[in-house]
Amino acid sequence: MEKKLRVGILGATGMVGQRFISLLENHPWYEVVTVAASPRSAGKTYEEAVGERWKMTTPMPESVKRLVVINVNEVEAVAAAVDFVFSAVDMTKEEIKAIEEAYAKTETPVVSNNSAHRWTPDVPMVIPEINPEHFEVIIDQKKRLGTERGFIAVKPNCSIQSYAPVLTAWKEFEPYEVVATTYQAISGAGKNFQDWPEMIGNLIPYIGGEEEKSEQEPLRLWGKVENGEIVKASSPVITCQCLRVPVLNGHTAAVFVKFRKKPTKEELIDRIVTFKGIAQELDLPSAPKQFMQYLEEDNRPQITLDVDYEKGMGVSVGRIREDNVYDYKFVGLSHNTVRGAAGGAVLSAELLTAQGYIKAKA
Repeated sequence: MEKKLRVGILGATGMVGQRFISLLENHPWYEVVTVAASPRSAGKTYEEAVGERWKMTTPMPESVKRLVVINVNEVEAVAAAVDFVFSAVDMTKEEIKAIEEAYAKTETPVVSNNSAHRWTPDVPMVIPEINPEHFEVIIDQKKRLGTERGFIAVKPNCSIQSYAPVLTAWKEFEPYEVVATTYQAISGAGKNFQDWPEMIGNLIPYIGGEEEKSEQEPLRLWGKVENGEIVKASSPVITCQCLRVPVLNGHTAAVFVKFRKKPTKEELIDRIVTFKGIAQELDLPSAPKQFMQYLEEDNRPQITLDVDYEKGMGVSVGRIREDNVYDYKFVGLSHNTVRGAAGGAVLSAELLTAQGYIKAKA
């Protein structure tokens, strides 16, 4: 790419916004030129606005420290300075829907980490290795919005990244019933242990809205584009419980599966380690070389050893074994703020760029 695309980050001061900032440092295609946040942060430098709340383990990039934060509600001002934006705003669902559409209508593509538009029929919700063909609905979305280059694309919920790719790799064996329990890190709530000391040594068996997302969003990934809309798949049936656990980063899933065509354990492992998608074929900058790894040890995957696999963009799988009620069970692990949030959105943007949906404004 001759010249880097100019990127804006909406909700830049929050945890996911900070993750976008850190992941985009030295990105070969993109340069963060604009940061936007709530009115209380507007007018301050990014360094001043974040203050003591920088949550990443790496230092704040020098390139963003002196950027002056713009009020995220000043849509025209932000849009005028960028080629596209990443969205990680902290608002109500209806407010997010409205502001993301407002940005799209300025002819600014929006790649969103938020859940507000995940069920908008003509908004693609994509994991690049699983359902890149869903980007086709962007054409119909543009017709609805009345835009030529502006649109919204979203990534799915962070909790499903640890098991939906595995089930996708096993599609030929026709999984039809799935039970999943997810053990979710506190960074999924935008917090660390300093913010949330009550989580130390604790477990909370409830995360609002998470179980429905974990049961339904994989079906949308596996759905089909029909008449300019995404129609979700009807199978497999998934039931899920979601627990908040005292871990900073990394969502783990314990999963039980029934298959119509029962595979061998060796076949299941083979499909995991050989699985790849368009992100690998195009060698996109953020794509893991190997999307999923299988770990033979009985005590893997573990957060401390495996959460950063492929720089947090890969999925680690272990403990595949036959079950006396279901056919097989396994454990999956993914990094919730990298693959599950900002990193997944960056990878989607890279694919959208490679396919010509995102380009420099004239």
